[in-house]
Amino acid sequence: MGRVRYLADVVLTCDQSEAAYIPGALDVEDGQIVWIGDAADSPSIPEIEVCDLGGLVMPGLINAHCHTPMTLLRGVGDGLPLNRWLTEAMWPREGRMTSEDAWWGMVLGSAEMLRAGVTTSCEMYLHEESLVDAVRTSGGRLVMTPGVLSSLHTKGSKTDRLEEIEIFYRHHHDPKGRITVGVAPHSAYDLGIPRVVELAELSQNLDTLLHIHLAETQKESARLVEEYGTSLVQILSESGVLDGRVLVAHCVWVSDTDLKLLKDHDVKVVHCPISNMKLGSGVAPLKAMHELEISVALGTDGPASNDTLNLWEEVKIAPLLARVTDLDATLLRPADVLAMATRVGGHAVGLDKVGCLASGWAADFQRIELDHHSFTPLGEYSDLLAHVAWSGCDKQITDVWVAGNRVIENGVVQTVDEEKARVEVTERARRLAGI
Repeated sequence: MGRVRYLADVVLTCDQSEAAYIPGALDVEDGQIVWIGDAADSPSIPEIEVCDLGGLVMPGLINAHCHTPMTLLRGVGDGLPLNRWLTEAMWPREGRMTSEDAWWGMVLGSAEMLRAGVTTSCEMYLHEESLVDAVRTSGGRLVMTPGVLSSLHTKGSKTDRLEEIEIFYRHHHDPKGRITVGVAPHSAYDLGIPRVVELAELSQNLDTLLHIHLAETQKESARLVEEYGTSLVQILSESGVLDGRVLVAHCVWVSDTDLKLLKDHDVKVVHCPISNMKLGSGVAPLKAMHELEISVALGTDGPASNDTLNLWEEVKIAPLLARVTDLDATLLRPADVLAMATRVGGHAVGLDKVGCLASGWAADFQRIELDHHSFTPLGEYSDLLAHVAWSGCDKQITDVWVAGNRVIENGVVQTVDEEKARVEVTERARRLAGI
């Protein structure tokens, strides 16, 4: 792939300095950004291909906690609390799901995310081989963390899940490519502490991500707390589970002491506000996390509990929910929440060069149409940031690139037959429901 220069009215980098170039340019070669800056300062390179995009260019979003094949279960079990939602609505259908079902669910979900400018997702799910193949097809970027559930993967069961995950890791983990691999025990309340410890040790031995649900609901860990006599975060800390590269989803019901432990272990948190609201789980203490400088990324959770994969909704809802909960309109500036959805999210899922537009980083970016009523009027740069954070949505995204490849062009998915995928998912969902 030769060097291509993209020009835009605005290039929003989402780097630590919050730099922006108006107008800006970025040069892409071999899937990476090789130069970025003011358009007027672009280096002179003979015969370089130039693409004048106009609009606003910014990094692709990172969906840091998701179960995307649950597109097959979208909307099922509405109105049930988490435990009943899992045991009565989700797990019976998922127990009938085949690898081919998961492939179609992932393909459709990946296309949905790409349409919304979500270029990377961190998946906790089964049928991991199918998910990898689906994302290779869609052209997205995937952090695949194969799930482990007590109902399927008890110690001494027919297949050794730890061995399966290690083999899968060695076959697919490719930090220089679009697929990386971690380990995903569902939760301590489902698997028990000893089993979670085993999986944590595997992730530490592989030096890869441990991805786990933590403190999503108020009552889920009551049995463990009673058994061990302390909080679940304290139990995991004392058991060595938090010693590696750890990503915890939800963290709604955590104390100040728990948060301090998470900070001390440099644990990354994924905030899933819409899923938490829909399931009545509660509100994560985002203000306290930010005051402790805990890295907090954003996730949609699965499309069965959200019910979309459009991370722009989390970009808006997360800071607004924090502001109304703490009665403080100064919490989380637009630049802060955009960082959570991009650069911070990339680091959280173990990708050090994804989520920011900078030289040497992955060329994962999206173009947003500024000629839109939601961005009118455009005044100061701070107004533009506010428009992106509060008014950004999938309808404004025209083009998306992953590793330098344009996967959405003029609003059309280039890699997936979406109509066929919708038909397949519809038919397969009916079978899973027993219809």
